Amino acid sequence: MSFLELRRVSRSYGEGAAEVHAIRDVDLAVECGSLVAVMGPSGSGKSTLLTIAGSLEEPSSGEVAIDGASVQAMSRNDKARLRRRTIGYVFQEFNLLAGLTSVENVALPLELDGLSGKKAQAMGMAALEELGLADRAAHYPDELSGGERQRVSIARAIVGERRLLLADEPSGALDSTNGEAVMRMILTACKRGVAAVVVTHDAQLASWADRVVFLRDGRVVDQTMPPPSPEALLEESSRAGPWR
Repeated sequence: MSFLELRRVSRSYGEGAAEVHAIRDVDLAVECGSLVAVMGPSGSGKSTLLTIAGSLEEPSSGEVAIDGASVQAMSRNDKARLRRRTIGYVFQEFNLLAGLTSVENVALPLELDGLSGKKAQAMGMAALEELGLADRAAHYPDELSGGERQRVSIARAIVGERRLLLADEPSGALDSTNGEAVMRMILTACKRGVAAVVVTHDAQLASWADRVVFLRDGRVVDQTMPPPSPEALLEESSRAGPWR
């Protein structure tokens, strides 16, 4: 059974002549333990797909189901609980809290979910160590480089018992070595049953996925399963248009 399902999901903004279709009739199913990469040119709807999949935005039409439950049928409190307990997000903007240290940022969702501060911080520290950030645990976000802030946000998304990971360009601020470390961490999460969707323009990293979905003009135009080589992915994606 798929853990995440999007069924004919569309999202548009504006009305009449000013109406813009961000995504159109998208079907997507992601099973527990699988990693799906989403590729496409700028403006193809990749980020919109993620925000809808994570219940941060409502679709204009269609249905989103997580673990068999319709997201649209949930109350606001139920959605908040779902995001806190089940879904880990990696945003391009990092969204770290300036007044908390690295380890406090990572541990915060666990504490909000009722875990003791001591245990939450221990788990947060373990996640930071896995990404080579143990020596930055006591530093605040404004004391970190962009790449370090990105890795802290990834540690926060993966720590704990979340079952769905949604990542928007998780390697965007990282060099190739740290980018691969991030993908290994995501794959480790998948091996313990997490369903993951990663938006990326990096064909090398996309080739790590179990399946690659291509978007163009808000529609799924192709998908590979299993994924081809990075060179083949680049050739396929070049048909969709220029990258950002």
